[in-house]
Amino acid sequence: MKKKIFVILQYVLPQKALSRLAGYAMESTCSWWKNALIRKFLKTYPVNMSEALNQDPFSYPTFNDFFTRKLQPAVRPIAHDSTAIASPADGTISQIGSICEGRIIQAKNTDFTVLELLGGDTSLAEKFKQGIFTTIYLAPQDYHHVHMPLAGTLRKMTHIPGTLFSVNQTAAEAIPRLFARNERVVFFFETETMPMVVVMVGAFLVRSIATPWSGTIAPSTNKTINAIPYEPGEVSLAKGQEIGHFKFGSTAIVLFPEKMAQWLPHLQSNMSVKMGQAIGKKIV
Repeated sequence: MKKKIFVILQYVLPQKALSRLAGYAMESTCSWWKNALIRKFLKTYPVNMSEALNQDPFSYPTFNDFFTRKLQPAVRPIAHDSTAIASPADGTISQIGSICEGRIIQAKNTDFTVLELLGGDTSLAEKFKQGIFTTIYLAPQDYHHVHMPLAGTLRKMTHIPGTLFSVNQTAAEAIPRLFARNERVVFFFETETMPMVVVMVGAFLVRSIATPWSGTIAPSTNKTINAIPYEPGEVSLAKGQEIGHFKFGSTAIVLFPEKMAQWLPHLQSNMSVKMGQAIGKKIV
């Protein structure tokens, strides 16, 4: 019954208005307010502050500064093997496997298309229609920065407006085409040997997606899909370098083309991963 009520609420609640309100609350610099939010959060979720660069939770200016805290560099070593694909984020593998005829598994008995996920970009979707994918769910207590699985050069960044459903497992199992409906940002990279896509998916109470090179991308005043092309070398990132961060929990999806990469065989749904650990390898 609780799950049914949760799903119904996803459709009836004013997602964007509540997300805007939450955004204002989480950006407040009022000490008693932001400290109360942080204190409640620490009681609710198993946050490991010993890994944080700044380990004093109440010294952060806002709740969002605390939530998007950076980690000490040594706690997330990046897979050093030149063929290794690194996890882009801390989180739980929601799904991992092959893309079959352009369709990506979302949960048991439900899927969506690469074309939908990429905002109708036919030429880009064609590169991955028989490739591989993984979907990683970032829970509220997780580190919320997304990093490069491989070194690469950004060629296009696309903001796709959409809904703001929750993205936890219950929602993924119950809401059709969830990740192809929510607001998201698609990053298309060229790596040394193949193209790569990383998608940062927004969620309920999560509209803010920001990058180091262009600041906040979502939310945006654009009501339509906005694709920004980049020249070769304009934004080049090393493996493990940050792509962007979320303000609250959400999801990252990674795509590779057919026969160019493979996931490590022991990985499966519901397994936890840490940013930087090897989750796959290039086929060279």
